[in-house]
Amino acid sequence: EGASTSKRFRSCVDGVRALATDKVDDEGNVIVKKEDWASMKIHISSYNTFPTAAGLASSAAGYAALVAALAQLFNAKEEYPGQLTTIARQGSGSACRSLYGGFVAWRMGGKKPDWSDSLAEQVADEKHWPELRAVILVVSDAKKDTSSTAGMSTSVATSKLLAHRAATVVDERMEIIEKAFLQKDFETFGQVTMADSNQFHATCLDTYPPIFYMNDISKSVIRIVHAYNAWAGEIRAAYTFDAGPNAVLYTLEKYVVEVGALMLHYYPATSENYVNNPDFLSTITDYKLDESLIAATDKTGRTPHAGDVKMMYYTTSGPGPQKLGMEEANLDPKTGLNTRKP
Repeated sequence: EGASTSKRFRSCVDGVRALATDKVDDEGNVIVKKEDWASMKIHISSYNTFPTAAGLASSAAGYAALVAALAQLFNAKEEYPGQLTTIARQGSGSACRSLYGGFVAWRMGGKKPDWSDSLAEQVADEKHWPELRAVILVVSDAKKDTSSTAGMSTSVATSKLLAHRAATVVDERMEIIEKAFLQKDFETFGQVTMADSNQFHATCLDTYPPIFYMNDISKSVIRIVHAYNAWAGEIRAAYTFDAGPNAVLYTLEKYVVEVGALMLHYYPATSENYVNNPDFLSTITDYKLDESLIAATDKTGRTPHAGDVKMMYYTTSGPGPQKLGMEEANLDPKTGLNTRKP
């Protein structure tokens, strides 16, 4: 879809431009007048460092970065708190949450006719729970056959389970998980995270025709996580799957090496770049798993097999969009031409 004809893209550009003010330099001199922005064209160059359209929120990251960059360019001023998030969600729903760091809630809204109350709020910043870790398993980096937008539209139209979920489940779970995050209660956080992921994919199956985002490898990860938690006698890892087969595993710093090593055992590395963090790969490679744990997880039926997982990411809770230095710019500041070489 071309940028000039994309309604989602145009909504973001036009929405932020409507909030534009005078652009001034460090000395207070006006560089661009507010009224002049309307006649200017925009050259955008972007790329992802992780799989695109594969259920790993690439569109959320992209549109959040777009809106944040436009807001800086136009010197945009919000008319009410969170207005930029309402613009970002018109590009991609989850992009509204990606404008902030840490734990962010997307408020449903709908009481106002223009849906300006459907916005994101930061529940806690990225520094609130420093022990939280995430291990992401890229089961497939291919573009999924049903996009998130198309899938949700079909689910809204055909799934009675989705209607029930929105009416009776979501608000209660949001209240529980926000409290759990603020209290750093991983047991509750993990249980709700997994239950909600499962119900989301149940609505996909309840959609007509049904949508299959997860595959057999995804399901094997789920079984291993549950076997691991049962062996530990507590929730040490929690999975969640977005609209795709790729697993995001949340855990705590004190268990992340064990969780990483367990995943590496069943989904062996295929190259030296298998994990985005070389030190983490070295650590989990050297880690010796408890034999009773392997015995417990072997009962899931999974046997180690390389290639079922394409890559593993190790990360923590991070901030929203960041302004990078000129050494990482995609465009030549003198010519405006693209300089990025894939």
